[in-house]
Amino acid sequence: MQLGLVGLGKMGGNMRERIRRAGHTVVGYDRNPEVTDVKDLAELVEKLQAPRVVWVMVPAGPVTQSVVDELGGLLEAGDVVVDGGNSRWTDDEKHAEQLGAKGIGFVDAGVSGGVWGLQNGYALMVGGDKEHVERLQPIFEALKPEGPYGYVHAGKVGAGHFSKMVHNGIEYAMMQAYAEGWELLEKVDSVTDVREVFRSWQDGTVIRSWLLDLAVHALDADEHLDKLKGFAEDSGEGRWTVEAAIDNAVPLPAITASLFARFASRQDDSPQMKMVAALRNQFGGHAVESKE
Repeated sequence: MQLGLVGLGKMGGNMRERIRRAGHTVVGYDRNPEVTDVKDLAELVEKLQAPRVVWVMVPAGPVTQSVVDELGGLLEAGDVVVDGGNSRWTDDEKHAEQLGAKGIGFVDAGVSGGVWGLQNGYALMVGGDKEHVERLQPIFEALKPEGPYGYVHAGKVGAGHFSKMVHNGIEYAMMQAYAEGWELLEKVDSVTDVREVFRSWQDGTVIRSWLLDLAVHALDADEHLDKLKGFAEDSGEGRWTVEAAIDNAVPLPAITASLFARFASRQDDSPQMKMVAALRNQFGGHAVESKE
């Protein structure tokens, strides 16, 4: 299968490689001349055979809107655009209507896997019409982890990104719980090897998880996280999750508190946020701030 892929950063570049390893043809475009396959979007569309599929992996908001606008002028009826970035689900509905007026299909795909996705595969939460989703099935199969799990057609347009947003909200709360436990263990005199306590939880406990494995990995590199500042950004999806909870009158105390904790991290050097920052760097390659 042929695929156009727009955005070849940490996620998009690895996705291009994984799809190619599965035997598909990928024509990638990025503003970085060192990684791009074509000089612009027009050349990307020109190199694809109709009906075309173009997957967009660029930052949410104005950048995604700009790419959708340009693709809307280049593609033809019967083509399909996939937004695999972290767009807000309400933007998906707008983009589907915008492209649908020209006969172009639209699919939203929440993608999880971070910098480890090339090796382990990407969890995919997809929204859109059945006919458009089915056309993309070979690409979804190439990207997802091996085995029966890691992919879902979650519902209509917007369902993929809404599901990914909730996933990220849960992720916020889980990281915060590990971070609070780590700080408490570090605080008391009786526990002399916090890193090994975390390591002991990796087998046979109810709180074992990939995030716990990554926490141990981070502590192996910097046992007391002395090299990090207690500062953690938020991607925006935590805020959207809390806003959706308010709109739907659903109580989310743990997720909401974890979002507010990140706000607190920007006021002082928070020990808990050192762990959250370390975890975000481990699974997603997100930047950290060093004390130096």
